[in-house]
Amino acid sequence: MSDVISDYQRWKQQGDDLRLKAKQAMEARFRELLSEAAAIAEEYRSDFGAPLKPPAAVTAFRFKAHAKAKPKKAAKAAQAEPAPTKPSPKVAGLHKRLATAKLKLEEAKAAGKPARMFEDKIYEIEDELRLAGQTV
Repeated sequence: MSDVISDYQRWKQQGDDLRLKAKQAMEARFRELLSEAAAIAEEYRSDFGAPLKPPAAVTAFRFKAHAKAKPKKAAKAAQAEPAPTKPSPKVAGLHKRLATAKLKLEEAKAAGKPARMFEDKIYEIEDELRLAGQTV
């Protein structure tokens, strides 16, 4: 009877070792395939200008292109530069509020009134502009 138990324990140990090796091999293969897929998606995006969409069944993986993307082609870069874009209505409104707050700050200082409230308001507006990605 003890032979059966020791055989079982040996078998179980071998199964655990094999399971661990299989797990490591599968994880390595998964990372390899995912890295290759990400490289293909990046190449597709750089060549064709659009992201490569995964199959409908795959929704858990997200890949974002690197911030330092290479220019597509030198010929396209040499074309006419695009016209400067108009700021969004939100950013334009923030700039307008900032100008108004600065004007009120100057008026308050000239009149000798407390200006702390206007300084705080200017700081808040400048902070919102920084969050919107605009230079202040």
